[in-house]
Amino acid sequence: MLTLIYGGTFDPIHVGHLALASQTARLLATDVHLLPSADPPHREPPGARAEDRAAMVALAIAEQPALHLDRRELDRPGPSYMVDTLISYRDQWGADQPLALLLGADAFAGLPGWSRWRHLFDLAHLVIAPRPAWPLDRLPDVLRDACAGRWLATVEGLQTRPAGGLFRLPLTVEYLESATEVRRRIAEGGDWRALVPIPVADYIDRHRLYR
Repeated sequence: MLTLIYGGTFDPIHVGHLALASQTARLLATDVHLLPSADPPHREPPGARAEDRAAMVALAIAEQPALHLDRRELDRPGPSYMVDTLISYRDQWGADQPLALLLGADAFAGLPGWSRWRHLFDLAHLVIAPRPAWPLDRLPDVLRDACAGRWLATVEGLQTRPAGGLFRLPLTVEYLESATEVRRRIAEGGDWRALVPIPVADYIDRHRLYR
């Protein structure tokens, strides 16, 4: 059975994150492992502590049986590189388990800036959530060349081999929510609670996060 990983800082997890994860779980008939990053090397440090971000993810997915919290990056010391995380999955599940990494089109376009990014294709499939602002027909040349011959036409292609394929989700992800916007509204005293699941909003208030 295909296993799908959805990584991010989730700082905080918002309704857009949750919608993408739950829709993808239904479309691919699989579970989704949400993987909060501990120390992303390619961006500013998260606004909330790792334990708070993990707690918010757990609250957000509590009523979603197909979604699971994975703490492996939080419990591993040092910077969070996705290639090392995928190696840890391979060590756990073996070389033959079909494994996929869920990425938004914006993150996918930035893949050449990731550590050892070409090795990702050896470890997992990449499942891409298209976004209108990031057309997949205008990728950087080096990424387009690396993707040649990898695009899969059906979900079944993800299940018949362990890694190496690319699959475009048959949905368009264009949500207005962003973690940056949530943090900005909280800091400025704006209206923000509708952008996150209710248990997450209550947690943010209770712990006075992002103030």
